[in-house]
Amino acid sequence: MKFFIPAANDHTRAEDVYSAIAKFAQAPITQKRIWKLRWLDNGMNVECEVGKALPSPYQTGKELVLAIFECENLYKICTLTHGAVKGKPVLVEKNLQSSATYFSTDANK
Repeated sequence: MKFFIPAANDHTRAEDVYSAIAKFAQAPITQKRIWKLRWLDNGMNVECEVGKALPSPYQTGKELVLAIFECENLYKICTLTHGAVKGKPVLVEKNLQSSATYFSTDANK
């Protein structure tokens, strides 16, 4: 999957929005960008993906995941009101029960 940000019209705009979200969420900007994240939450397997809504227990309504950042000991999942323009991101512990799938670094995919 090629890197994108929902509602960004082109790659330049997607990079600008990604940078702005990273700054607001106090997250690092890296070359490797997360597309999907899987983790174990209270014994349940959970998954989220950029461009889709978070599972209902996270109370983000139908807000789309705009970006997922990999930090030192955790992941930060950002939606419009959770880490992108207001509020705090949804935090997921980085451990053996969590795994990230990255966007392709191949420009043709």
